[in-house]
Amino acid sequence: MQHSLPLENGRLSDALIKQYWDDGFLFPVRVMDEGKANHYRQQLESMEEDWLDNGLPRPLNSYKRVNAHLVMPFAFEIGQHPAMLDVIEGILGPDLMIYSVEFFIKEARSPHLVTMHQDLTYWGLGETSGMVTAWLALSPATPQSGCMDFVKGSHKQPIQPHRDSFHKHNLLSRGQEIAVDVADEDKTAIEIHPGQISLHHGLTIHGSGPNFSDDRRIAVVIRYIRPDVKQIVGAKDYAVLVRGEDRFQNFEATKRPERLFDPQDLKRYDQILADQSKAKMAGAAKQNEIYR
Repeated sequence: MQHSLPLENGRLSDALIKQYWDDGFLFPVRVMDEGKANHYRQQLESMEEDWLDNGLPRPLNSYKRVNAHLVMPFAFEIGQHPAMLDVIEGILGPDLMIYSVEFFIKEARSPHLVTMHQDLTYWGLGETSGMVTAWLALSPATPQSGCMDFVKGSHKQPIQPHRDSFHKHNLLSRGQEIAVDVADEDKTAIEIHPGQISLHHGLTIHGSGPNFSDDRRIAVVIRYIRPDVKQIVGAKDYAVLVRGEDRFQNFEATKRPERLFDPQDLKRYDQILADQSKAKMAGAAKQNEIYR
């Protein structure tokens, strides 16, 4: 089994919590064994095979890439995995909400990449420290397969100017890219393996290159927030409480889907997407098809 940072009864030590806040990221942290990660990969790939041409209102990739937890029970299950929440609690505290669950997939020998950016640039949540992203590997994420690169300490900067490229090989919704050059020597390669996660702050500059390997690079990306976080650009936003309590009521509550692509869940999905796109695509020269 691959090396992982040592946890204390499944939780981050004070030293690891400090390391996260100093660097803006933390890796590799194991939250499940490789067998469990492979189980989730099998569920994903079975769903892909069964639903690719099954008459969904949107392309299957749209549901994988945005708010998968609203229509896929296994995506929601990953997000509320107890070992995951135990780790996240060390960063955000006892009250935890899922903001989104997404699948980022680079096919084998794929030119797709993610340009260097800061997550919080387009979400309408401000420069909050009340969000953390957990990036779970379902297949090896290595420099060869296009693992992420993080810029240490960059979360201590405000949101930097970004530009939209809408490049066909960019996996981001707007092809967003930070409008400054990042030197290779300033990047830390985030190699993790099935069942391991990395954590990063919403202001941490990061990106990833193409997949030169013979396997798919599959990640589950879960955004967690504290209930006190607010949507400040759009009229409303959505999240689901998975631990503790919500004393702020800043987000409309979503729920766990009971089965894949239930018609009522699909209808709700469209409404949530329409509301969230007002913040996430604000100021864009054109709309990404995922948010239409």
